[in-house]
This record gives sequence, C-alpha cells and structure tokens, in this order.
Amino acid sequence: MFSISKRSEVEPFHAMDVLAEATKRRAGGHPVISMAVGQPSHPAPQAALQAAREALAEGRIGYTDALGTARLKSALAWHYRDRHGLEIDPARIAVTTGSSAGFNLAFLSLFDPGDAVAIARPGYPAYRNILGALGLKVVEVPVTAETHFTLTPESLEAVQKESGVRLKGVLLASPANPTGTVTGREGLKALADYCATHSIAFISDEIYHGLTFAGEEASALELTDEAIVINSFSKYYCMTGWRIGWMVLPERLVRPIERVAQSLYISPPELSQIAATAALGASDELDRVKASYAANRDLLLDRLPKIGLTPASPMDGAFYAYLDVSRFTNDSMGFAKRMLAEINVAATPGLDFDPLEGHRTLRLSYAGSQAEIAEAVERVAGWLRQGA
Repeated sequence: MFSISKRSEVEPFHAMDVLAEATKRRAGGHPVISMAVGQPSHPAPQAALQAAREALAEGRIGYTDALGTARLKSALAWHYRDRHGLEIDPARIAVTTGSSAGFNLAFLSLFDPGDAVAIARPGYPAYRNILGALGLKVVEVPVTAETHFTLTPESLEAVQKESGVRLKGVLLASPANPTGTVTGREGLKALADYCATHSIAFISDEIYHGLTFAGEEASALELTDEAIVINSFSKYYCMTGWRIGWMVLPERLVRPIERVAQSLYISPPELSQIAATAALGASDELDRVKASYAANRDLLLDRLPKIGLTPASPMDGAFYAYLDVSRFTNDSMGFAKRMLAEINVAATPGLDFDPLEGHRTLRLSYAGSQAEIAEAVERVAGWLRQGA
C-alpha cells in the first residue's frame, strides 16, 4: 500500500523523545543503555580534536564562505578521488550545517509547494517531516523483500499509476536507516537512469557511507553528474554534535543553493569545518571503530533470533537492527516505553519510520560499546522470558 500525504498523521514516540526520557532516567540514577539514537559512542577522531584545539588556541573562529572553506572542499574532492576514483570539482561541493541543512537546501531549491517526492517506507522520519513542513506531497513507497528493501523504477511507476501523481523528486538512502539496506551499483544506476528519463530530481543520501558490512557500496556520483548527493561527518566520522555535512551538486544548482544557504545559515561553523578537514585523514582510526560495529552486528545476528526478535530486513549497512516484534506485541510504541521503564534499555518504535506498519517493528542501534550491547541483549532476553 502506498501512502501519500502532505504531513504525517501520526505522532510517534520519536528517537529523540526516547533519548530525552533515557537521559532523564539516567540522571535519576537508573542504569540506562540507549540503543535508540544513531550516535556513535566513540569520540571524534584524534586528528579532528587536535585540529580543533589548535584553532581554539588561536582564537580566530568566524564566518566562512556560505558553502564552506576552500580547504575542506578540496579535502572532500580528494576523498572522492581516493574512495571512488572520481574527479569532483571542489566548486560543486557545498559544506552544510549537518546533513539536515543539506536536505532543507535541496528541497527548497528543487521543489515548489505541492510537488510530489518519493521516499521509502520504512524510512528516516525527518524526510517525511521536512517535506511535509515545506508543503510538499510525501509519497511513501513500501520497500519489502520483493523490492530488495529499496526503491525501484517499477515501484515508482506503480505509485504514480495508482495515485495519479507525477513525481518531481526521488530520495534514496544507501545504506538506509532503519532497514540497513545497501542499494548496489546496478540498483542505483536503474534509479538514476529512470529519474533522468522522466525529469525527476534524484537525491542520494549517503550519510552512512563507510559503514557497509555486506553488499556493494557505490555513490550515485559514479553513475551520474545530475544526482544531488548528501553526506555527513556524523556517522562514519563520529562527529554528530559538530553538526557538519556536505552536498555534491550539479553545476547548475551551486549558485541557487548558495543563495539559500547565505540567507538561512550564513555559513557552516568554522571550528567544525577545521575538525572535519582533519577527520578526512583519520581512516585507520575510524576503520577500527567500524570493526567494533561489525562485532556488535555479529552478536545481534546471532542472539536476537534466538530470543524471538527476527530482523525485518538485512543488516547490511549503517548500524541498525530493524526488528519484527509482532511475536510479542502489535504496539511497538508501548513496547519501547515499557522496555525503557522496566529494564532500562532504550529502543525506537517502528512507527517513527513507518506510520502504517511500524506498530510491529522496533529499531535498535548498535553504535554503542560492545559491553553495553551485550548487556542490553541479556536484559531484553530475560525480560522477554518473563513474559514482557
């Protein structure tokens, strides 16, 4: 079933609400383990921290160009050459105040109120909420085993035929939140070609790049110069609170994006840009962090099915387990609230990601420490055995 709306009709127990309640309980002395929010437990890379310290010691932090410093944009261009074999003109790169600003800038620059934009269901709730707040039609396309848990040209054709809408945009995340789906090169190319043929803007969310455990990690930039790519230092680079991300744009969109960015944000924070530039050279340290996620993933893949929590989609990328909890409940929101209150383990109910089917699913983040993940699983196992 397809879902088309201008605003969400559901008020879910959002991941940030879970975080707030978990923080409140922790402050009250409860031994809370949070698997609710996609936040790495590892600090920013040492090189980034040292660069920030030196910049603070100099004391000259101020505005930069609206689309970021030349140094960071050049470093990002080097990143694409090193990781993907691509020659990206630094002028096509826009540094943003987190990926959230990138989505705002893309939506404002590409679409007019009433335009229809397709996203996957289940999917990251901020897509739905930001699009709706801007007066755009949110077309939620179900992704299932039949579609390999990703958008396809066939599913986009079907939603337009069934609803009578004409899509102006398609937004795809790979690796995806919450499903962990990795859309490989062939699938990305099919979407990029379909969008080009039908004059549909193609936005590729690549903020979990670097965190692929199975399948083929490819950037849309390898397939087309017309994709709008959004990325971030929050996940692989462990820099959530620094609020720094970037976009790679077709040349024709650089100036329109710059004009909107100047008005909304003035510039990304300079201190974060300095730290991010250094972080791009810290792959050895960050790959060790990724290895810890892989160990957590292996633990969950082994233990969760044994306690009755079956992954609802493959855990191929990002750092989430999206679980089918229908054996225990048809109210994932109430389930998550009770789990936090009774055993001090925080998770995010599926309604946050899927307003239609999410009452039967739950998302766990495994970006925490290995000891915490193991302890959380044992708590949940005992709780379920007691008839939760």
